[in-house]
Amino acid sequence: MYLDPDVSRSVKVLVVGHFAVGKTTYIGSVSEIEPLQTEEEITEASEGLDDLSETPDKTTTTVAMDFGRLTLSEDLVLYIFGTPGQERFKQMWEGLSRGALGALVLVDPERLEETFPILDLVEAFGLPYVIGVNTFDGKNHFPLSEVCEALNISEETPVIDCDVRDQDSSMQALITLVKHLLSSLG
Repeated sequence: MYLDPDVSRSVKVLVVGHFAVGKTTYIGSVSEIEPLQTEEEITEASEGLDDLSETPDKTTTTVAMDFGRLTLSEDLVLYIFGTPGQERFKQMWEGLSRGALGALVLVDPERLEETFPILDLVEAFGLPYVIGVNTFDGKNHFPLSEVCEALNISEETPVIDCDVRDQDSSMQALITLVKHLLSSLG
């Protein structure tokens, strides 16, 4: 069961980022339930639309959303929605962002230019956010200060390292987001 009828309070957050940044893997790392995923095989139809040059081993992509759940207390549940990262799915953001309190923006430090349209959408919907700099095997690691500068992130926005494959690292990103949301609420 995805929704718990006994919970009196729930919070909705988004996990967003560009194509192939790790959103589906992230939700799988933090969700207490088997995540709802809408992964489909990448087909020839996406040629010219999805840049696979940086992710040649990627064979599937999210075509609607990912969904996970995490119980924070007896009466409080966090519902976690992952958005598709491709431009052609951005119309889904309006519905997914409705009722969300904030977003975790995952970034690949070697593909920062792909993050700007994502940040534009998050800011257009007025969502407070945290930046999670994902770790990729065989890729360079960049200091968080360089990522902040490259993305022109304000000092008030938390920026953290996050290995989406690791549950502890992923949970720390979620804790950082929840703390940021609480501080932004007053």
